Amino acid sequence: MDRRHALKLFAGGSIGALAIAQAPSAFAQAGPLYKDPRAPIPARVTDLMARMTLDEKIQQIRTAWQGKGEMIDGLVFDPEKASAAFPDNIGHVTRPSDKRGAPGVTGAAGGTAARWRTPRQTVEFINALQRWATQDSRLGIPVLLHEESLHGYMATDGTMFPQAIALAGTFDTDLMRRVQAVIAREVRARGVPLVLSPVVDIVRDPRWGRIEETWGEDPHLVAEMGVAAVEGLQGPGRFEKLADGKVFATLKHMTGHGQPEAGNNVSPAEISERELRDNFFPPFREIVRRTSVGAVMPSYNEIDGIPSHANAWLLGTVLRGEWDFDGVIVSDYGGVDELATLHHVAADLEEAAHQALIAGVDSELPEGVAFATLKDAVEAKRVPVELVNRACARMLAFKMRAGLFENPYGDAALAASITGNEEARALSLEAARKSLCLLKNEGGTLPLDPVRMGRVAVIGPNHAIARLGGYSSVPKQAISLIEGLRLIAPEADFVTAQGVFITASEDRSQDEITLADRQENLRLIAEAVEVAKSADVIVLAIGDTEQTSREGFARNHLGDRTEIDIVGEQNALIEAMAALGKPLVVCAINGRPPSWPDVVVRADAMLECWYPGQEGGIAVAEALLGRINPGAKMPVTVARNAGQIPFFYNHKPSARRGYLFDDESPLFPFGHGLSYTQFEISAPRPGKTRYRADEAIEIAVDVTNTGMREGDEVVQLYITREEVSVTRPVLELKAFERVALSPGETRTLRFAIEPRQLAFWNRDMKEVNEPGPVTLSSGPSSASLKSVKVEIV
Repeated sequence: MDRRHALKLFAGGSIGALAIAQAPSAFAQAGPLYKDPRAPIPARVTDLMARMTLDEKIQQIRTAWQGKGEMIDGLVFDPEKASAAFPDNIGHVTRPSDKRGAPGVTGAAGGTAARWRTPRQTVEFINALQRWATQDSRLGIPVLLHEESLHGYMATDGTMFPQAIALAGTFDTDLMRRVQAVIAREVRARGVPLVLSPVVDIVRDPRWGRIEETWGEDPHLVAEMGVAAVEGLQGPGRFEKLADGKVFATLKHMTGHGQPEAGNNVSPAEISERELRDNFFPPFREIVRRTSVGAVMPSYNEIDGIPSHANAWLLGTVLRGEWDFDGVIVSDYGGVDELATLHHVAADLEEAAHQALIAGVDSELPEGVAFATLKDAVEAKRVPVELVNRACARMLAFKMRAGLFENPYGDAALAASITGNEEARALSLEAARKSLCLLKNEGGTLPLDPVRMGRVAVIGPNHAIARLGGYSSVPKQAISLIEGLRLIAPEADFVTAQGVFITASEDRSQDEITLADRQENLRLIAEAVEVAKSADVIVLAIGDTEQTSREGFARNHLGDRTEIDIVGEQNALIEAMAALGKPLVVCAINGRPPSWPDVVVRADAMLECWYPGQEGGIAVAEALLGRINPGAKMPVTVARNAGQIPFFYNHKPSARRGYLFDDESPLFPFGHGLSYTQFEISAPRPGKTRYRADEAIEIAVDVTNTGMREGDEVVQLYITREEVSVTRPVLELKAFERVALSPGETRTLRFAIEPRQLAFWNRDMKEVNEPGPVTLSSGPSSASLKSVKVEIV
């Protein structure tokens, strides 16, 4: 019996016979079988489960976050307090790097050091916790710990890479793999084996404040970036035990999260099963198919009236059944208790816990308040003990796969040497360089020539602050745009002005958000005009703050918007700068797509920087001054009007007919991105014109740098299916490759579209590759393609 089948049986609860069959008698003589790393994991778990009380089992599927306050004295772990508060051990601790539970820390701003333990403090806390758990608790079961790592380890000194949506724009899976490997080693060095990333939701609504956390709108792009990310975090391929320096990944959030009703976080996802299977499921499915991804997190929202944390079809039939997922399912923070408090499908916390266990949730984050009701419910036979056993067994197996029974400790010296070191910093800079997307460049405004550009006015609310975006902590260094410019061109003449403030404060943890004072902003605009009058070129850094687009996790902590244009007086600032008649370069520093029609019209050049990470100021300065050549592409379609939403390139043939009094086209199409050089991409050249349904379509595409300087191009390969049983999108991305080419260089790229990539769900909801024509299209964006046709017979 192979490991995957064994763990699938085991995950479903059928562990007894399996463990007996796999447990060699030699192991039983050397002490408790569960402590022997040579023994099969199912056998070890069965042995351990037989020794556990109900209370101990329930603790293994609960977590402690605010509860950390009951195990610490100041910030130091206190074994006596822990033994008194947690007599049955602690199964899982939430985010050991933050000070949650310490007095007066709960409201500390996310972007300040006040919220975080230092790396050494984190390791000391974890090691003391694990010594207590393994030496002082009855059975010596180590504690599981998790952290956030959306675009870097969200903890003090952790390397902050460009925001997720920026990494998606690189279209570079090798880069993604290397970035995530650095994140993994920084996290694991502190003793943490699980991260709550990556986000593999496709996104179709820029009103949603969490769009920055995603890898865009396309299922194939998100899937390929997702596979690369999980391989970077965990290691490639399928395996049983986690390697040194690696962490288990968590796929978030299953699913439909990226197209919520009215763009509101947590709102229902009004999505059909066919739409789920065509677009929202594929990234999750592909990652489960190709990796040993450790965990999956259900989404907050509901689909067809059933919240994801109680959806047995979603988590059981599809995830564990059809896809054969053998890891653990961890709840989103509060996702289980919200079955009662928000969705009202459960009468109370006990019923919420029961529904979640039935659906397959194994660990309740961040505190386990609903699962805390399980002892009374099980003893009264309102909840079958088998559900608790199943979840507990999965969590114990997870800890064994993570190697916690052998070494649960962090290494403070190692963490100090690798966290935010020169290698990590260099990779963050490389990622920032590759994430910059040139949206517009009229008349070759960019790059600026340091010799001839004269005085440059660097203006705007984001010119002197390093914006990192959501799920960020405090890195060792963070470089703003003006700092980067002065580092790159110390002899140049830069003058600066604030222009406007966007919000009244920079505290991203603040619940209520207030825009900056209008009258003060108008005064600042007048000051900026005077500064800009003396300049030859204007560089305007505008966009978002970590307050204006963020996760709206509560009714009193909102993050979504009805307006997708820039907020505050930023449009007034752009109008005032454009009126001066000087070359105007806009740097968009933002977490949501730049749906700014006035800006696009008025700017001579526009560089999408996203939140470019801790080294972003250097990378953006290099791009402006021609030291590097931007080569990223847009991972989302950029709407020009909120009335177009949801807006995505892979729409059906009957969509996008047009509107009265407005343009139905996007501001920028999916896959768009310019360069300081020019490229020519050939039409696809398939190996033949007719293919069987079980054959891969092999394709060659030539790409040539026809310009005068080195640059990167992303060759994109799409298909169109017609004359089949159900409607299909007008375009579907099926392959891409980013290549660097010298002037005059030509490269032939070879792609293979597998039969499973051509398959779709027919009228009977069967996945088939039907016969019929397939249009193959290649080009630099979804709006600039050359095509040929082949036939599936």
